[in-house]
Amino acid sequence: MLWMLAAIGSAIFAGLTSILAKCGIRQTDSDVATAVRTIVVVIFAWLMVWIVGSFHTIYSISPYSLLFLGLSGIATGASWICYFKALSIGDVNKVVPIDKSSTILTVILAIILFGETNHLVVKLACTAVLGLGVFMMIEKKSSTSPNSTEDDKNANEYLVYAILSAVFAAATSILAKYGISDVESNLGTAIRTCFVLVMAWLVVYLRGKGHLLSHMPKNESLFIILSGIATGASWLCYYYAIQNGIVSIVVPIDKLSIIVSIIFSYFVFGERLNKRTFTGLMLIIGATLVMAIFA
Repeated sequence: MLWMLAAIGSAIFAGLTSILAKCGIRQTDSDVATAVRTIVVVIFAWLMVWIVGSFHTIYSISPYSLLFLGLSGIATGASWICYFKALSIGDVNKVVPIDKSSTILTVILAIILFGETNHLVVKLACTAVLGLGVFMMIEKKSSTSPNSTEDDKNANEYLVYAILSAVFAAATSILAKYGISDVESNLGTAIRTCFVLVMAWLVVYLRGKGHLLSHMPKNESLFIILSGIATGASWLCYYYAIQNGIVSIVVPIDKLSIIVSIIFSYFVFGERLNKRTFTGLMLIIGATLVMAIFA
């Protein structure tokens, strides 16, 4: 039953990614943090290619597949940049559920573009429940200061970035579906991550933030690197579980990383859920499990 432990490990490491990232961007610019951690993720991605021995197939990738893998990588980079920006200004237990709502758009696009209509009623019902759950998890912060209008705008800026993160994450899945049809999945992931790396560093230098690298607090640099390691470890565990276990069990376990993130956010940052947001969380978890198992 090692694959079951690997699936649980995948969820734990994925959940830890958000917490470690949050710890690493308290003072560090989120764009810089994204670029640095992507280096670590790239190393892990190519490590997976080496483990499965699929590098030699890189020479048979068609220009069509490479194009869509590149576009998928760019969408991933955009999603990560928005996600880390949202984490830097919002609570983990608010940002993570919104980011996970990318499932909604992904399902809808998959039905329209790929004709994935099996168990259509279940998919649509779960998508609706997911949407309701995310809506209940969203809480706008209010301010009682004299400049409350401006303060509210700044406090709720995380919403925009979290929603954009979800949109780009959905685009990532759809574009990857087009690009990975004739490419070994781990090799495809590694190639996509290289595009993410280039994009992340371009953003840093085009925005004139290169000088901030030398001002990163050492303790935050450590958390950023650990966040990248957690992402890579999650990928390795997930791959092992998928290869050796039952996919319909592995996938829902992995999706429950949202629980890990929210539990850790409570103990590390003191972020609490009220009755409304807790109900929303339960709806998200329930719909995710049903969709993963039955749809």
